[in-house]
Amino acid sequence: MSELGFAIKVFRQIGLLQPQLPHRLIGAGWQLAKWGPGFPSAVGVAAARFPHQLAIIDDAGELTWSEVRDETNRLTQGLKDRGLEAGDSVALLCRNHRYMVIAAVAIMQAGGRILLLNTMASSSQLGELSVRENAKMVVLDQEFLTVGDTVDRDKLVLAWVDGAKPEDLPSLDEIAQGKSAKNHPKPSSHGSVVIFTSGTTGLPKGAKREEPEDLKPLLAFFGSIPYRGNKVVVLAAPLFHSWGLINFGFGLSTVPTYVMRRRFDVVKVIKDIEKYKADVLVVVPLMIQRLVNVDPEIIRTTDTSSLRITASSGSALAGDLANHFMDLYTDSVYNFYGATETGWVTIASPQQLRDAPGTAGTPPFRTNVLILDADGNELPQGETGVIHVGNDMPFGGYTDGNNKSFKNGLMSTGDLGYFDALGRLFVCGRDDDMVISGGENVFPRELEDALIDHPSISDVVVAGIPDKAWGQSLAAYIVVRDGETITEAEIIAFAKERVARFAVPRKIMLLDELPRNPTGKVMKRELPDFD
Repeated sequence: MSELGFAIKVFRQIGLLQPQLPHRLIGAGWQLAKWGPGFPSAVGVAAARFPHQLAIIDDAGELTWSEVRDETNRLTQGLKDRGLEAGDSVALLCRNHRYMVIAAVAIMQAGGRILLLNTMASSSQLGELSVRENAKMVVLDQEFLTVGDTVDRDKLVLAWVDGAKPEDLPSLDEIAQGKSAKNHPKPSSHGSVVIFTSGTTGLPKGAKREEPEDLKPLLAFFGSIPYRGNKVVVLAAPLFHSWGLINFGFGLSTVPTYVMRRRFDVVKVIKDIEKYKADVLVVVPLMIQRLVNVDPEIIRTTDTSSLRITASSGSALAGDLANHFMDLYTDSVYNFYGATETGWVTIASPQQLRDAPGTAGTPPFRTNVLILDADGNELPQGETGVIHVGNDMPFGGYTDGNNKSFKNGLMSTGDLGYFDALGRLFVCGRDDDMVISGGENVFPRELEDALIDHPSISDVVVAGIPDKAWGQSLAAYIVVRDGETITEAEIIAFAKERVARFAVPRKIMLLDELPRNPTGKVMKRELPDFD
């Protein structure tokens, strides 16, 4: 199929080519021509095309697209009146809700630079990042006020307000109150977003993301994850993370209804899918694990048959997790492999996950993925090397001026992997996670995928530890399912049946839970040491 034919197919799929009233089409076209691709134009286009459609359902109620547009315009004016200018930075420390969305779009509409902060950020991190990134304002939910105690108080603005609001701090509602809902002129500089890495060592790095210059990224994304126009999207993944953000940002072009909750509640998610006939669920793998582990009676008595897409990313899908989920719910898992810096690399469809559990899928439209050796030479099918990628979402570099490693014009993911005979990618693990045990290269993920399939194990992570005899060996940190028991001998016997001798764990520790961040990644630096 030609690129034009592919584009027409995808645009029809997501509803961009459906018939509209002439005045609404003119309004939408004017917004797109004025702003180009991006958050401000997408909200303006949605409001022009479907003003009365519900845009956001959250813990505060419901908003239509015209209401979102008007509230965004009022807040944009309010922020400008408080001194926000094009190019200024504003930090956001918020959970998923209307104020997070409206603030993000308003900041970009004013030409500002959004600093998306992890809700697990510490007080010292927030203080240091706000200084390092020269934040003019810090917008945060009231629950994070203690985290904000290292920031100048006159910079603080409250987003979600709980209980009694401090009188000396303005809220977004107050800043927008009484302001004009008229459209704003295009700012002198384009708005941008900075997403912060996990900060496993030292202060998190800021990864710059510019707005797309054209619609080609939409073709890649929706060509592999078949969103449809005007459907309900349960957005459970956090908006501060690149996965939640890309589904929100790209999803805007489909004019959906977003259902978002401030906290992930597995039962509430299932009930929201049923109540609103959700077409799409956006999650990270830890959420899939919790949806699989929920009380079977809740699954049996709740209708989730509307679910066509369960879009997952953020960390690896362990073992047969995708298939366990699809057995319980619907054949809907699309697993996105990529990173904040790389954008997408590959996307696995439900059928690919059924046929080859653990695959990361295949490269989407206009995406080039190669497996390279240390010298930059392409490796043949089946051989493991470093995964490199090029696509239509180029990385803008880190805010400290550094960048990722490139070879042959492609960015290194830092992951090791290989392609099988059908062109499906398999990710073995991080290059720096590889363990050399007795001269053998061992990847922790292989053992993790094996152990998670034990019926008594609900969560597991594997790490390399020093070993006098073997140089390094594997240690397994395991969480046992409620009501179950398991011995170290049983774990080792189970592993021996499924992995090579050198991949069997030599140390095992049972924990109540693994230290994970909000996107589900295990923070290995917080794992306890073995005596």
